[in-house]
Amino acid sequence: MPPSDPARGARQADFVAALLDPDLPVPEGVVGPGGKLALKRFAVYRNNVTIGLVDALADIFPAVQRLVGKDFFRTMARLYLAQEPPASPVLSEYGGGFAGFLDSFEPLARFPYLSDVARLERAWLDAFHAADAGPLSPEALGAIPPEHLGDVTFIVHPATYVLKSRFAAVSIFSASRQDQPLDGIRPLDAEDALITRPDFEVQIRSLPPGAADFFQALMDGDTLAGAASLALEHHPGFDLPSAISALLESGVFSACSSSQTMTEHLP
Repeated sequence: MPPSDPARGARQADFVAALLDPDLPVPEGVVGPGGKLALKRFAVYRNNVTIGLVDALADIFPAVQRLVGKDFFRTMARLYLAQEPPASPVLSEYGGGFAGFLDSFEPLARFPYLSDVARLERAWLDAFHAADAGPLSPEALGAIPPEHLGDVTFIVHPATYVLKSRFAAVSIFSASRQDQPLDGIRPLDAEDALITRPDFEVQIRSLPPGAADFFQALMDGDTLAGAASLALEHHPGFDLPSAISALLESGVFSACSSSQTMTEHLP
């Protein structure tokens, strides 16, 4: 591998910075066919890059764009771009900090649920691009002796995410994605979300009280008994049988094991 060139690296950094900040001058060395500084050519290139990144954000966060309006979203996206330029050449990876940006964006302070809608949209895309894995089958869990079920731990499916929201983020996300009105949705009603990809189709569902704590504990490596105790401690009405059914139906995990048995996904 050739030695690094600090001067070249500095020139590249200046070029990237100028692409994303219209107040910066055209970088040194960017010239046209006649050797003159390529002011207009660079301006067109800079504009195309900005439009491409704004379009990418609109594709990743269509529900947020619908909720705030296209023109407002594109203006906001340009501000976000200046604050957080892309760190990867893969456009689908851009926008990891967009939800956090919305949290602190003063013009949207009256709509605090928007950031959690953005988190759901980001999780949807991450689940879509996550590695493939077969979901845990009922037969795999059933192969563990009943006396060892409390000690069971699970391997999370790569496409699984849990989001706990203080707002009706799931209902707002679903209505916006389906271009439906928000009439009847109470934004301040808390909803927890489960994001999974069974059978290669991303699904987002609202969880009953306690289920998010239960799934998150299992995802963090807790045993079935430990996760159930945690959920019941915080939510006395937690329905464990229903949660286990949802665990198997939604494809939250890809394998499970106990202190006595290791059970992989069964085809």
